[in-house]
Amino acid sequence: MTTNSKNNNEILIKVEDLKKSFGDNHVLKGVNAKICKGDVMVVIGASGSGKSTFLRCLNLLEEPTAGKIFFEGTDITDAKIDINLHRRKMGMVFQQFNLFPHMTVLKNMIIGPVKLLNKSKEEATKTAMALLERVGLADRANDYPSQLSGGQKQRIAIVRALCMDPDVMLFDEPTSALDPEMVGEVLEVMKSLAKEGMTMVVVTHEMGFAREVGTEVVFVDEGVIVEQAPPQEFFTNPKSERLKDFLSKVF
Repeated sequence: MTTNSKNNNEILIKVEDLKKSFGDNHVLKGVNAKICKGDVMVVIGASGSGKSTFLRCLNLLEEPTAGKIFFEGTDITDAKIDINLHRRKMGMVFQQFNLFPHMTVLKNMIIGPVKLLNKSKEEATKTAMALLERVGLADRANDYPSQLSGGQKQRIAIVRALCMDPDVMLFDEPTSALDPEMVGEVLEVMKSLAKEGMTMVVVTHEMGFAREVGTEVVFVDEGVIVEQAPPQEFFTNPKSERLKDFLSKVF
């Protein structure tokens, strides 16, 4: 385990009876969760179980049908809240990178801090270059996304989110679109973040990452949390038959 979050009771995100429907399709059916500072919550489950919808609700990319989400003590589901102010503290990394194709790597990274955080171009560039150095891509700062491999694009997407100095990072299956040999380089960046105490919620199929880096592993099935436990207990002593069946198919 890479963080000491179990000794830290500062709750960053609290989810209460979260529900989400798309027409008659009830994707989330009453999810409760809390993520404390320094936690690495890894969310797993079969395709269509609701795990990505849960993650996207955390910063209201999907608007909940019912329930409340508190971020740093504020109910962000309240219609009077300016959600964009809170999103700045919630880094988001998607499956498909979402880099601006017409901008260089460096411009992709500094546009948010300059436009949203009112940082000077010089300050934003200094931060961006330090982050690029950290992930071994400082020499690609003036390249365009089309010149990068999938693994490089995803590492850029991660450090682009870090340029906003977020309090929590949300990862939506960040390695699922990558060729197998590129998965490791992205997971290494995520592991280093966890070691430094970054709060993370990660939807993934990477069970090795869940075992090694997670502080809590959450199994979502048919729109509810079926089981949640620290990784050692989660993987070696699953309680529900549904989780036992799921794990038997992925190992």
